[in-house]
Amino acid sequence: MKRLLIVYASQTGHTLQLVDAFCQPLLPLCAELSISRLSADSADLDDLLVADAIVLATPENFGYMAGKMKDFFDRTYYPAQGKTEGLPYLMLVSAGTDGLGAIQAMRRIACGYGWKEVLPPLLAQGEVSPQHREQAIERGDMLAAGLLVGRW
Repeated sequence: MKRLLIVYASQTGHTLQLVDAFCQPLLPLCAELSISRLSADSADLDDLLVADAIVLATPENFGYMAGKMKDFFDRTYYPAQGKTEGLPYLMLVSAGTDGLGAIQAMRRIACGYGWKEVLPPLLAQGEVSPQHREQAIERGDMLAAGLLVGRW
């Protein structure tokens, strides 16, 4: 069974809406795919080390990722060195501005872990729209399919 770790931070609920939509196509796959959906302050090194893929979902706060997401990276980065290289990852970002600060910062950190970005980030600017939810569903479907057939 493949294991997907979803680490999220959400104060206003916008990012959580993206995570909810992302998870919709995954529910019928529970026999083949184990999903750990954890807030960034709850996720830890053990969760990361058993994951076959990771989704990083955060709002952009002050041009950067949420502090709780940064804390997750701070707590796991050095202990995970050399143990998660090649881990497939995807980003979901909700932002009131362009979101690029959060995306760029997480890409730099993911590069340090040696992770592999397998799909373009979903950037939801402003309120989460039906189009954003549809894009999250599509990414959930694509990530699960790629993971289950061994594409990544």
